[in-house]
Amino acid sequence: MKPTLTLAAVAALVAFGAGAQDRADWPSSFTIATASQGGTFFAYGSGWANMVAQELGVTGAGEVTGGPMQNMALVHTGDAAFGLTTLGPARESLEGENPIAPGLQMTNACAMFPMYQTPFSVTALSSSGITSISDIPAGARIGFGPAGSSSDTYFPRMMETLGVAFERRNGGWSDLGGQLQDGLLDVIAFAAGVPVPAVSQLEVQTDINIIEFTEEEQRKILAAFPVAPFDIAASTYTTLEAPARSVAMWNFAIAGCDLPESFVYEAVKATMEDNARMVSIHNSARSTVFENWDKNNVLMWHPGAARWFREQGADIPDDMVHGG
Repeated sequence: MKPTLTLAAVAALVAFGAGAQDRADWPSSFTIATASQGGTFFAYGSGWANMVAQELGVTGAGEVTGGPMQNMALVHTGDAAFGLTTLGPARESLEGENPIAPGLQMTNACAMFPMYQTPFSVTALSSSGITSISDIPAGARIGFGPAGSSSDTYFPRMMETLGVAFERRNGGWSDLGGQLQDGLLDVIAFAAGVPVPAVSQLEVQTDINIIEFTEEEQRKILAAFPVAPFDIAASTYTTLEAPARSVAMWNFAIAGCDLPESFVYEAVKATMEDNARMVSIHNSARSTVFENWDKNNVLMWHPGAARWFREQGADIPDDMVHGG
């Protein structure tokens, strides 16, 4: 008597064959370009790499890099499959203004999913008497964070837009916090996830002012830069008694535009359908949700990512999808 297969067994074999076919052009491993160790990008990206590797059965890991600008270059050239970037540096990279390769339009980096916002905030010692942007004196020594960071790239331009004349200083956030406390800086202009550890440490040790933008200042910045309105919640710092008006720049995960559609689709699906796990990797992933898909107005979407978001109801136009 010949053995027979049940309908369920036949269906399973068909599904297996289709899955194997879908994976035929998948990479055997992948890297995610993140940033320096100790930063949010590195923690988020390394944890996300482990998650995707486990879910897809493909070896993957986070890679230490110089941050958003370098990540655009690494993904564009294919040296990294995935990366993390900020929409401001992404726009400059697309326009050929990435300092890593001036003139090269990095159009082979496509959007995967929204990550979280990076707010821009200003801090000064209370003893300085600086309580507003307009109080910052001409020639003030302002710390803008690590050289080449999103903060160092955009905050000096924002200050110039608001008419502030300053001396530019760079360094790690903790180091700049110490310089502010020692009187070597007048102001620190932060672009980092909140609460910024350096600010939290400062307010324990001394009295500080966390300076918000006026409505007019916020409008000027929104008109000139790829940022969105943002309020720093009063609960973020003990110094704040009410939300502080600010702006923020969205961070997005990116993929090489020529990666297989099914590979990117499954990576996005694994990420977006388990937010609790993403939040366990880093609290900022509370913003890594479907509803924030429309924050991308800079990058073309990877076809695999666009497919998943469209299945959930996202109205992504064809001219924003790579090859669409």
